[in-house]
Amino acid sequence: MKRAKSTIIVLALIFLVLTSWTTPRTAASGLPHDDLADQETAIRGENSPTRSLPDLDQTSTLTDYLKYAALNNPGLEAAFNRWQAALERVTQVTSLPDPRFDYAYYIEEVETRVGPQRQKFGISQTFPWFGKLKLKGNAAFEAANAEQEQYEKAKLHLFYRVKSAYYEYYYLGQAVAITKEHINLLIKLESVARTRFKTGHASHAAVIQAQVELGKLDDRLRTLELLREPIVAKLNAALNRPAEAPLPWPQTMPYEDPAFTDKEVFDWLAERNPDLKRLDFLTKQEQFAIKLARKNYYPSITIGVDYIDTDEALMPDTPESGKDPLIAKASVNLPIWYGKYRAAEKEARLRHAAMQEQRVDTENQLEADLQLALYHFRDAERKIDLYRDTLIPKANESLKVAQLGFQAGKVSFISLIDAERLLLEFQLAYERALADRAKRLAEIETLVNKDLSGNGRRGTEINSSDGGS
Repeated sequence: MKRAKSTIIVLALIFLVLTSWTTPRTAASGLPHDDLADQETAIRGENSPTRSLPDLDQTSTLTDYLKYAALNNPGLEAAFNRWQAALERVTQVTSLPDPRFDYAYYIEEVETRVGPQRQKFGISQTFPWFGKLKLKGNAAFEAANAEQEQYEKAKLHLFYRVKSAYYEYYYLGQAVAITKEHINLLIKLESVARTRFKTGHASHAAVIQAQVELGKLDDRLRTLELLREPIVAKLNAALNRPAEAPLPWPQTMPYEDPAFTDKEVFDWLAERNPDLKRLDFLTKQEQFAIKLARKNYYPSITIGVDYIDTDEALMPDTPESGKDPLIAKASVNLPIWYGKYRAAEKEARLRHAAMQEQRVDTENQLEADLQLALYHFRDAERKIDLYRDTLIPKANESLKVAQLGFQAGKVSFISLIDAERLLLEFQLAYERALADRAKRLAEIETLVNKDLSGNGRRGTEINSSDGGS
């Protein structure tokens, strides 16, 4: 009965100490990013057995491709999981160390006045110096913020990959269609030249020239058609689909007309770019690391209790016979290695300084990239206006005049071919400028982390049937 009573007391003591000293595992439940992580999880369909991916067919738009990539790209999934894993780190570092349970069995029982001591049970808990756990939690939270910015960066770059490949695919489709139109035109011109040669109104050189030009256009068409497979593979890679999976020709391409000034986009870059925000969070993390390093000069405190199981005294009627001692204990570590602590603090300060310098260097590089993207964007806009409003209409007019002149015998067939070739080059250059403009706008959006389609004067879509004619 005595031993059963002792065991019950020991178990009850252990339970009370554990429940009173264990840190609740909800330290991170109130963090702002928890709600954001839950929203991202819902959007990405993490809680659904199957994700609803949009069908990619002739009616699909760029928005469908972006949605498909966001839900299915493994690289984005990996970045999302790293962010969530970093959030889980906060709870771990803000929790107390595990309590320590000690047990000792006396091989030779220690005789005391109240009886022989048989075994000892003890439990203790270490408490870091005041503020240490909070600083660790703050540093871990800033690291989680940095991982969130890495996720945002991964999402932006994924969308840029999809947009860039989509625009190239659209341009390729337009180039193929325009080249086929010119081949059909040359076939008609070759037929006219052949007829005029038979009637003696044109030389045989005109027929040869038409056939040579047809051969050149046929070679260009084959080159363009062979390019379809690698471009589709590149787009499929971003969508996490097999490289050989077929994709229809894009039928439309968004044409946004954003209104912004240089000052606005550079302000957005400084405020919203995920690389810069990530470095800001890492800088804050190093600030907390400096404060944490200073705490190393202070000791941790360990408190606990020991319980000694004691048998009945050998002498009958001994007062307090078999009484079990209960001992409270406390201990501290001795932080005497000041050189180590000074080195840790200096390391944290140097890492903080390095992060600040890296932030400045990264901002300088990003500003240069943005400046170049703005140049290419505006240069593409200038070319679009030039080809659409001036060069293509004049090339069309020149071709019509050359056709009438050739039929009247006033213009050589070579001049007619030159006019046709010039129109082809202008139409292809116009489509190239459209794709380049869209790609540069996507690059600017990636750098400033902002959708500029809602910041403009108008937004339209270019249909594949529009062409450049």
